[in-house]
Amino acid sequence: MVKSRGPSGLAIYAIFFLLFLYAPVLLLPLFSVNDSIYITFPLKGFTFDWYRQMGQNQQMIDAFKASLKVAISVSVISTVLGFLAAKAVTRFALPGRAIFVGFIMLPLIIPSLVLALALLVVLRRLLGFELSLITVAAGHVMLCVPFSMLILISRLEGFDRSLEEAAYDLGDSALKALIRVTLPLVWPAIISSLLLCFTASFDEYLVAAFLSGADGTLPVFIFSQLRFPQNLPGVLALGSCILVGSIIIVTLAEVIRRHGGPAQKNSGALAS
Repeated sequence: MVKSRGPSGLAIYAIFFLLFLYAPVLLLPLFSVNDSIYITFPLKGFTFDWYRQMGQNQQMIDAFKASLKVAISVSVISTVLGFLAAKAVTRFALPGRAIFVGFIMLPLIIPSLVLALALLVVLRRLLGFELSLITVAAGHVMLCVPFSMLILISRLEGFDRSLEEAAYDLGDSALKALIRVTLPLVWPAIISSLLLCFTASFDEYLVAAFLSGADGTLPVFIFSQLRFPQNLPGVLALGSCILVGSIIIVTLAEVIRRHGGPAQKNSGALAS
């Protein structure tokens, strides 16, 4: 019998890698309550003044509302498009299926800088669109549809098709079968897609910086404030709030996604 001799090299590497990634992020809440405009150790004192000032910054509030509008619309549109694409891929023997899926997944591979520049040329020069929150939403939809499709494909691939066939045999149309059978069984993946697409759109900077025009989103506003040292504490406070919100949303999305398994089994048992 082989006894464990402590943590392996891979475990130690994983710990240091996670610290390297997340330790700087975890310093945001610490410095956001520092009673100084400079990021230095030791801390000058403890204060919540930066959070109070953050709530009184009208430009920040306007940018937050703009990001909220874009993120909500993008999450809904991306989930609808991702669901339709995932259903087509998992239900039908499409010719060139791999090419079709690979084409949709291209935004995950292409560098964001290249994609943002290409979208700017197409939307502004070729199509003549004025840069606004609508063009930002269009760019974010392109980025978020692959995420939504991946989540929904993983759910629909384990879906029991006999349930839909039973609904057809009982006289339901395709739309009724979708509403009564398919959607109730894949709702965890749909909610997870909505939450993840919302987070991805809300936090995205590069595409928004190229396509926002005069209506900046919150990440664009935050980046513009970094040039002024006196505004840095408010940015740290805002970053801390976004960090907490993002962790909650992503965790909730993963919990809901994992919740789907038992529901599907119970539905299959009821159908039989």
